[in-house]
Amino acid sequence: MVEPGTDDRPFGLADVDEGFAMAVADDAGRAVLADLAAGLPADRVLTDPDTVRPYVHDEAEWAEHGSPVAVVRPRSTAEVAAVVRACARHWVAVVPRGAGTGLSGGANAVDGCVVLSLERMRDILEINPEERLAVVQPGVVNDDLRAACAERGLWYPPDPASAPWATIGGNVATNAGGLCCVKYGVTGDYVLALEIVTAAGEIVRVGRRTAKGVAGYDLAALLVGSEGTLAVITEITVKLRPARTAPPRTVVGFFDTLADCGAAVAAVTAAGLQPAALELIDRHCLHAVNEWKHAGLPEDAAALLLAQTDLAEPAAGAEADAIRAAFEANGARDVMVSTDLVEAEALFDARRLSYPALEQRGDAVLTEDVCLPRGKLAEMLGRVDAIGERHGILIANLAHAGDGNLHPLIIVPHGDDAARAHAQAAFDEIVSSAIELGGTVTGEHGVGLLKRAGMRRELDPGSLALQRAIKAALDPNDILNPGKVIG
Repeated sequence: MVEPGTDDRPFGLADVDEGFAMAVADDAGRAVLADLAAGLPADRVLTDPDTVRPYVHDEAEWAEHGSPVAVVRPRSTAEVAAVVRACARHWVAVVPRGAGTGLSGGANAVDGCVVLSLERMRDILEINPEERLAVVQPGVVNDDLRAACAERGLWYPPDPASAPWATIGGNVATNAGGLCCVKYGVTGDYVLALEIVTAAGEIVRVGRRTAKGVAGYDLAALLVGSEGTLAVITEITVKLRPARTAPPRTVVGFFDTLADCGAAVAAVTAAGLQPAALELIDRHCLHAVNEWKHAGLPEDAAALLLAQTDLAEPAAGAEADAIRAAFEANGARDVMVSTDLVEAEALFDARRLSYPALEQRGDAVLTEDVCLPRGKLAEMLGRVDAIGERHGILIANLAHAGDGNLHPLIIVPHGDDAARAHAQAAFDEIVSSAIELGGTVTGEHGVGLLKRAGMRRELDPGSLALQRAIKAALDPNDILNPGKVIG
């Protein structure tokens, strides 16, 4: 057996004594299935292998997964609590799951576990214009909440690229960001309160509905980004903003090197500008979007920077002009400014379509998620280029450039073992480079399985000890998403 927390391999689960593990799983699995059958409606529990198969892993390439004894799809907090209590009685692992759009292996099943899919808990319970808040179940899709808020003149800002499919519960579990987080913040900036089910199966509320509050430790903040390892989130209260009324204006700069892109981003920040979004798309991503959607996007530049201002006129024009000047002063060979809403949004559609377009090509896409101080962005982009050349593999680049969050996309053919080894080595080198430059191994996708070794290299030993102590206090039997984050 491997001591928990000592496995440094980024692409697999810790080794275990398989015979012992399966024997325990057989006895415990039969017992927990009997409890679930007795305590839940029959349609909540899935055991047929073909039905279970889509639930055993998320979208992380090459992250290992095990075989669950069942998938349970509860419809209420009480049913979630019943599932967790049954698993706690028999020491069976519980792996919470949202829409499965994660990119770090955080929702991957372990052998003998119960996968707890919260996809059917999708009610918007309240939208309160007076208090500017919403209360939702975890299975509510991000874009559905945004649309419902818009009908009331309100706006929920966090907008990950997976917003048409990703759920609010999953967004909270990983503290997801998105295109407009450079100005408006990430998911955690909007979470006011949570209803949770603890590892013992107790229903607890943390946080508050008020705009301010410091009564006790901030347990809601602790749970944001915890990836289902400390509790199961069953209800979320988020704050809202008034809907934006000014039409956006987009500035696009064409650059011949990724390093020039990084320098332009630093210049925008140094000038005190605060665009609503500042995104990078390289030529490989543009080519993939053109192949898939016949979009006619330019592919002759190394990369584009897309900035968007959402200020009212005349401030919008002034900000767009200042961004344009920063781009031109730092190597942009051409800069364009949108003239209407349709043009402004069309340019950003290319950013949202980039990742699915790369997936459509049929290759394996191993997605990175490092975040750098903005002043180090140009150097990091240069390092990513060099890593790709050294390993002879294609690395496409997307980035929330305005806050230094890079998504190098390592692309190799399926079934090519040599290319896979190079891709995994490149993945690890990118993580190491980010740490060396004062960055972090994950900006918004979470640690899951793929970033555990990197997280241990990044964090102070005392910090890791505190995190393990918190995990042990809240989940002493280690049944909640075991093996993830801190291992």
